[in-house]
Amino acid sequence: MSDQRSIPAKSRPRATGHTPVHNVIARIQSTYKTLGPTSRLIADFILSQPDAVMRMSVTELSELTGSSQGSVVNFCQNLGLSGFQQMKLSLAQAVVQPVQYIQEDLARTDDVETICRKMFHAGIQALRDSMSVLDPKSVAAAVEAIRKAKRIEIYGIGSSAPIAEDAHYRMLRIGLDAKAVTDSHIQAISASRTGPDVAVLTISHTGSTHETVVATQLAKEAGATTIALTNYARSPIQSHADVTLFTMARETMFRTEAMTSRIAQLCVIDTLIAALALADYERATTTLRETFDVLSLKRF
Repeated sequence: MSDQRSIPAKSRPRATGHTPVHNVIARIQSTYKTLGPTSRLIADFILSQPDAVMRMSVTELSELTGSSQGSVVNFCQNLGLSGFQQMKLSLAQAVVQPVQYIQEDLARTDDVETICRKMFHAGIQALRDSMSVLDPKSVAAAVEAIRKAKRIEIYGIGSSAPIAEDAHYRMLRIGLDAKAVTDSHIQAISASRTGPDVAVLTISHTGSTHETVVATQLAKEAGATTIALTNYARSPIQSHADVTLFTMARETMFRTEAMTSRIAQLCVIDTLIAALALADYERATTTLRETFDVLSLKRF
């Protein structure tokens, strides 16, 4: 039976023809929770037997997983791949050249030195994985939307709230009229009062937090250009986003995805700010100098 819960093409990570992509196994693992029953069967088979899948045809994989050929192709495309052939090439690369830092869970007996090593490696891996799924074209689209807007609203709840506040601060430093809204009630009111001259950046690791999804929907309905920063390639927020920026973070028992995702989210925000500053270099550098002078009054 074909898995019907596919995402719109504009919301998928960028496909790259028949060139292998990095970390395809990590992509499958990070999206696993959001998959439908048929896609999970395909994912389970690929994760358990990547070597075998490399030598299979799409017909063989569909028969072994009890799915249709269309479901297999759709599964690959929802990962940002062009199709099954690119999946096989990417698996071959993953098997021959495994990622440098293996995701390790924390153990009860770990000493401080081991904890330091595992946590830093997890952060490094989150950055490597996120760089592999972040589409430069989507970043460019987000930059263009923000530059056209008269003001920017930034939404985040829970662990995403500090990221929203940081984005607010960074945008102010380069002269943009931005505000962070981290209260769900104010988000709803503020979103409903946006319009075509407003860009909204919503930060949501899961993309399924009710409050931020509703706020993004209200902003979209009010005519604002909506940008979502999320970890999952299939999540409710994407149906209300004009532009989607992806991170990739993986979950273990003691290290939830929200921990390493913050590092990746901050790096995406820094990338966005740098691109915005370079796109309007003179104004950005002038404002940075002015705000630096203002902040110097706060220092001894």
